Amino acid sequence: MNTNSNVYTVIYTTIVVVIVSAVLAFVAMKLGPAQDANAKAETLRQMMSAAGVKPTEELYATNNADILQLYADNIEEAYTIGLNGEKNGDLSIAQDKIELISKLKPQHKAILAGEGATLPVYIFKGGVTVIPIYGAGLWGPIWGYVALNPDCYTIAGAYFDHESETPGLGAKIKDEPWFREKFVGKTIEWGEERAFKLDKNAEATGAPNTVDAITGATMTSKGLNEALNIWFKAYEKHFGVGAFFHALEEHAIEETNVNAEEE
Repeated sequence: MNTNSNVYTVIYTTIVVVIVSAVLAFVAMKLGPAQDANAKAETLRQMMSAAGVKPTEELYATNNADILQLYADNIEEAYTIGLNGEKNGDLSIAQDKIELISKLKPQHKAILAGEGATLPVYIFKGGVTVIPIYGAGLWGPIWGYVALNPDCYTIAGAYFDHESETPGLGAKIKDEPWFREKFVGKTIEWGEERAFKLDKNAEATGAPNTVDAITGATMTSKGLNEALNIWFKAYEKHFGVGAFFHALEEHAIEETNVNAEEE
């Protein structure tokens, strides 16, 4: 065959493309399970960091197999809900077949569309509940997990991550423990237009549902603020009942204190 002909070039190119495609497919097939295992372990680390199962540094020093065991030992129940707030499915918590809703972008789109969302709820032993959030930062997606105390009202912990935020600025949502710690003890004001406020000098208002934005990371902070509120609104019908009973309990305590003072 004439190696300078167009026919030879087409045949040669086709063969190379087929071989490369086959090699890539084989590599993907071999690496797929390992990549999936790494992704699952990473999600569990982030969730358990928010829930306070172990310090973040310890979780990231723990191998994947032990992370699965740690999750199985500490999780009590996992299920999904719809935007109507009602439970619509269970997620397996058995160590050998742990189920997660780890792809949050499709759920974010469903929330914005107002239909078709399957939102995960992870309840750990001791009553701490973890839910995800997802949104857009300055350069790419941002996401995280927020842990709620048994009252479904007070934040027990949080963990945030990003794809490509600016190092030293927006990336602080992940890199700086002090930022995550600011959320502990804050509240989610279910039923309000903005259940949570992450803004410049927000804490100066004294409101319990506020955290100051990161200085120099305006767009990342705005994106995280928006993500928190969009996802909190999506969970509102499910957790708002818990917040309602919490408010009743607080009111009852106040009434008791008032009566005691009068006596």
